[in-house]
Amino acid sequence: MKTVPRFLVFTCGVTSLAYADPAKPPGMVWIPGGQFSMGTDEKDAYPVERPAHQVKVDGFWMDETEVTNAQFAKFIEATKYVTVAERVPDWEELKKQLPPGTEKPSPQKLVAGSLVFTPLKVRPPRDDVALWWKWMPDTNWRSPEGPASNIAGREQYPVVQVSYEDAVAYAKWAGKRLPSEAEWEFAARGGLEAKRYAWGDEFRPGGKIMANVWQGQFPNENTKEDGFEGAAPVKTFPPNGYGLYDMIGNVWEWCADWFDATEHSKLASGGLCHNPAGPARSFNPHEPYTEQRVTKGGSFLCAEHYCVNYRPSSRRGTDYDTGMSHLGFRCVFSSEQKSKTNPH
Repeated sequence: MKTVPRFLVFTCGVTSLAYADPAKPPGMVWIPGGQFSMGTDEKDAYPVERPAHQVKVDGFWMDETEVTNAQFAKFIEATKYVTVAERVPDWEELKKQLPPGTEKPSPQKLVAGSLVFTPLKVRPPRDDVALWWKWMPDTNWRSPEGPASNIAGREQYPVVQVSYEDAVAYAKWAGKRLPSEAEWEFAARGGLEAKRYAWGDEFRPGGKIMANVWQGQFPNENTKEDGFEGAAPVKTFPPNGYGLYDMIGNVWEWCADWFDATEHSKLASGGLCHNPAGPARSFNPHEPYTEQRVTKGGSFLCAEHYCVNYRPSSRRGTDYDTGMSHLGFRCVFSSEQKSKTNPH
C-alpha cells in the first residue's frame, strides 16, 4: 500500500495565482483566501494545536459537503477502484509501521477489513481505545459498521472507511485534490478570526446544536440529543460563514499534509507563511513507527469530557492506510485545475 503523492504542492514564500472563476463548479463553494491566525494559544487546547501563527492562503473552491456514499459509488463504478480496506494487507508494507521484531500475524488475521467503533454499555475500567475500537474483517465503505451492515438508504451520508490513498484516488478522478491543512482550517473558520468554534466562542449559541458530536458520557452513554448516534446525512446541521457543511463534527476529514506534532511551533518561528504544504515527513513521538497524515474537524465521537476536537484548530495524525467508522474527506479545486474537473 504505497502512499500516493499530492497533486498540487505549495511552499512557504511562493505565491500561486488563484482567482474566483465566474462559473461555479457543481457542489462547491468559493473560499476567497486571505491571512489568518492558524492554530490556537488556548491553554486547554491540545499541545499539537499550539502556538497560533500567521498563515496566508490563496483562494480555492471547496466541496460544500463531505464526499457522500453516492458520489463515491460513482467513482467506484467508473474506475473499478478497490479501496485499501477491501484488499488483503501486504505484510511487507504493514510491518514498516510496527516496532522492529513484530511477529507476522497468521494468514487468518491478515485479511481485508477495517476499524469499527463498538459502543460500550458500561463505563470502561480504563481509558483505552482498544476497548471500543475493533478490527473487523469484511468491513469497508460498503459495509462501514461490519460485514452485516450496508449503506442502503444512506446515499447522502458521508463515505467512511476510506484511507488517505482512497481519498486521493477519488480526488484525482474528480479532477480535484485534498486540501492542505492550512486551506482546510481557513475554510472551517468561515471568515471568523480566532474563534474557538467555527460559529463563534459559544458551543451551543442560544441552546442550538451546531454540529454532530457526542452528547453524554463517552464511550458508554450517548443521549443522541442531536438526533444521531452515528454520522448524519450531509447538510443536516447549519453551514458556516462560507456555506460549508459539517466542517466540524460528523466525520474526520483527510488533509494532504503529513502530520508532524511540532509543525505549528516550526511555522510560528518563521513569520508569515504563504500556502504552507506541511512537513516533508511524518513525526509523532507517541507513535514513532507510523506514517500519518493530518485529519481535521472531529466527528460524531468527539465528546465534551473526552475528545474536544470539534474546533477548527484541532488536528491529529492518522495512519495513512487506515479507514475508520468516523473518517471521510472532501476535496478542493484551484482555478488552474478547471479544465480537468470531472462533471460527476
